[in-house]
Amino acid sequence: MRKLILWNVITLDGFFEGEKNWDLSFHGLIWGKELEEFSLTQLRSADMLVFGATTYIGMADYWTKATDEEGEVAKFMNELPKLVCSKTLQTASWKNSTITKDAVREVTKLKQEGNGNLFVFGSGILSSSLMKANLFDEYRICIAPIFLGKGTKLFKEGIPNQTLKCIETKPLSTGGVVLRYLPHINS
Repeated sequence: MRKLILWNVITLDGFFEGEKNWDLSFHGLIWGKELEEFSLTQLRSADMLVFGATTYIGMADYWTKATDEEGEVAKFMNELPKLVCSKTLQTASWKNSTITKDAVREVTKLKQEGNGNLFVFGSGILSSSLMKANLFDEYRICIAPIFLGKGTKLFKEGIPNQTLKCIETKPLSTGGVVLRYLPHINS
C-alpha cells in the first residue's frame, strides 16, 4: 500500500507562502546541501507527486524552466508522474500529468495500488481536504527560522483534531529543522 506524505516548508509562524502567490523567498534561508539530499531521498521514494491546481501551475512553470543548478531534483520533478487535483483545470501539459476532479476518491484509490510514496507539495487547500478525509500517512515539515507576519497559512481552521507522533527531528546547519510526524486519529 502506498503512503501519502505531506511535505512543506513553513515559517515559524506557520506560513507556507508570503502575501503573494509563490512568494517563497524564505526557502532560501534553509536551502543547502542537507535539504537537497533530503529532497532527493524523498523524490527517489516517490511513485507520484500530487498537487492542487495553483501549486501545479507554479511548479510546472518553475521546473520546466529549471537550470542545471537544480540538477537531479529537476530531473525527478519533471519525470515523475503527477496528479493534479482540480475541478477547474481542463489541461495539464507538464510531462506525465493527469487531472482528477475528485481528489479524495482518486488518492484513496491510488494508495491501494502500489508500494511507493505519494507526495503532496504545497497545495494548502488540497492538503486540508485530504486531512479532513484522514488520508495522510505522514507529515514532513521543514521549519524556516523566520516570522513572516503575513501570508498564506498551511494549516487552516477546520482541519480535524489529531494527535501526532514525532518520529524524527533533523536540525539543519542553515537553522531550519525538518520534522516528521505520524498521525493518530482521535476518537
